[in-house]
Amino acid sequence: MTKECIVLAGGLGTRLRSVVADKPKCMAPLGAHPFLYYLLQYLHRQGITHAVLSLGYLSEQVIDWCNSMELPLRVSFTVEPEPLGTGGGIVHALPAVTGEEVFIVNGDTYFDVNLPALYQFHQAQQAPLSLALKPMQQFDRYGSIELDAQQKITAFHEKQYCENGLINGGIYLTSIHFLKSLALPEKFSFEKEVLEPGVAAGQLYGFVSDTYFIDIGIPEDYEAAKKYLVTAKH
Repeated sequence: MTKECIVLAGGLGTRLRSVVADKPKCMAPLGAHPFLYYLLQYLHRQGITHAVLSLGYLSEQVIDWCNSMELPLRVSFTVEPEPLGTGGGIVHALPAVTGEEVFIVNGDTYFDVNLPALYQFHQAQQAPLSLALKPMQQFDRYGSIELDAQQKITAFHEKQYCENGLINGGIYLTSIHFLKSLALPEKFSFEKEVLEPGVAAGQLYGFVSDTYFIDIGIPEDYEAAKKYLVTAKH
């Protein structure tokens, strides 16, 4: 299994400003530690030995914190010269990845996916790009995703109320070769420029994981993450 992961941690955190001012989202405090601490602990437990943090807004806070900690895995940093979008942040981080394959995770989402199992799925499907999907009930905050019998993603649906469905959990597995083959611009949206065309080309596969998921992008879920991650001693 690949042991490397890009963590997209350059977000502005505008929806969290009411409760976390003047910090990047990944540095939102949960008990004695920032959210990033729990995310890096999770990656370590899953076998990741090298995390590349793709940073932007207030990057120095993240770098200073990492340098002050004894972390359980090696951490590298890439800093966007300007906001490059979700896709640009990934491409900007690629030179820091030493291997051919890489996991990608959102720096404001905690999704307790079994990464070795996701890797085995990815290999078995010979997938160019695999997404970890979370089953959800009664939601309207996320778009939903359709899979066929071979676990290939066949459609992304816009945000609307959904009684039951699968959402994009913000964990990906792909290869450097695949991303470079797309001839992507410097600044772009991963969703618009990679995921949507990837569905049309039959290149995306979905790994369903009904495990703990929280997106700290809004105050209510930030409070819920505090309760779960801190009290569960993750």
